[in-house]
Amino acid sequence: MDKDYFNKIVTTIILGVLIVLSFFLLKPILLSIIVGIILAFIFNPVYNWIFKITKLQNLSAGLICVLLILLIFLPLWFFTPIFIEQSFEVYLASQQMDFVTPLKNIFPSLFASEEFSAEIGSVLYSFVTKMTNSLVNLLSQLILNFPTIFLQLIVTFFTFFFVLRDKDIIVSYLQSILPFSKDIEKKLFESSKGITSSVIYGQVIIGMIQGLIVGLGLFIFNIPNALFLTLLASLAGIFPIIGTTIVWLPIVIYLFIKGSTFSAIGITMFGITSNVIDNVIRPAFVSKKTRMHPLLVLIGMIGGLFLFGILGFIIGPLIIAYVLIILEIYRLKKTSGIFTVLHE
Repeated sequence: MDKDYFNKIVTTIILGVLIVLSFFLLKPILLSIIVGIILAFIFNPVYNWIFKITKLQNLSAGLICVLLILLIFLPLWFFTPIFIEQSFEVYLASQQMDFVTPLKNIFPSLFASEEFSAEIGSVLYSFVTKMTNSLVNLLSQLILNFPTIFLQLIVTFFTFFFVLRDKDIIVSYLQSILPFSKDIEKKLFESSKGITSSVIYGQVIIGMIQGLIVGLGLFIFNIPNALFLTLLASLAGIFPIIGTTIVWLPIVIYLFIKGSTFSAIGITMFGITSNVIDNVIRPAFVSKKTRMHPLLVLIGMIGGLFLFGILGFIIGPLIIAYVLIILEIYRLKKTSGIFTVLHE
């Protein structure tokens, strides 16, 4: 056997073994690293603006880290006790809630049968109880696993700092190991940047803003457990097609049944504003040339939720997007793909 060929085989085997070992080594903190990279992408425009003023990479990245810590920990410090209290209130209320009577008032003919009403009531009670139990268990797990979460946060912040500071070096290194021509590399990175902006800014950030608009209406009209419902609206706003309507519409229906017409109309106005603003703000962040089909975003989010937990809302669509980018580049055609728009 040729010596050079033998050396290549041995080197490839050793490299493969090291990559596998590295994966298992990084697996417990892989999500923390990914979150740090995503946060660096989000705050990169702010970093560039500060760097133009300071001309110092470490200082600029450090200031952004302090800003991120304030944005995360100050709301957690003030709102976590309120959120925990409201979560338990929702849990206790769900145990005593009458689900059938409001439905009977809205659809009297459909719920004329007592057996049917009891069956629907049992299904709704089981569903709501399961959801609230999951929420309470999640809160308890966050408290019990605080040391582990703290270590994960350290990894996230260090990743955030160094990716923000050394992004140009990292990109150059990635370009040096990719098996593509310079033109393909340029197209790959441009498409990746555009589709990442589409998912993070266009779907996640805008969705959260929509949820906050609904939450503002809930606070103004003194709806009970407004903070908890605002969080639900922000999560629902991230999902394409579904949106915040799934949160504010049941509240409006309940208020109409209760006789609080003024509050119902007011929240309806905030809900409609939340839905309309999607068409106003999103184009400012997302280019029409780098959009992703809503179906794939939805599938990616749901699949990511099952695989990665809450972070799957962001990671899932990005994984699908990058696969599609590689496929589009592999096709080497000027026509747009079915699910993405990546070409000039």
